[in-house]
Amino acid sequence: MAKILVVDDVASELEMISRILKNAGMEVVEATDGEEAIACIRESIPDVVILDVIMPRMNGFEVIRELRGDRKTERLPVIFCSQKNTEIDKTWGAELGADAYVTKPFDPEQLVDIVQRLL
Repeated sequence: MAKILVVDDVASELEMISRILKNAGMEVVEATDGEEAIACIRESIPDVVILDVIMPRMNGFEVIRELRGDRKTERLPVIFCSQKNTEIDKTWGAELGADAYVTKPFDPEQLVDIVQRLL
């Protein structure tokens, strides 16, 4: 079973994304900010990370920079899922190494399809 780390500081969005993935047959681990996400990844590397951009303590862009700078996680698939939906945000995410960028609100099937493609 694929293990997905979902990182979002908004409880309702974290719960919604987690439920969508669980209903698609995936194991979900949750984190509420970037520092917690890094700690979870160091403990057990997931198959895919779904990462919000705007979070306290460590934002999504900082998290992906750290992941891409570590040999153990440099190829870990990362999907940004954020309300930040400008072209510069999407471009910046791609330049930092994100595998996909989904804007909120999103189609649940689209998110599941992207995760399954990256597995």
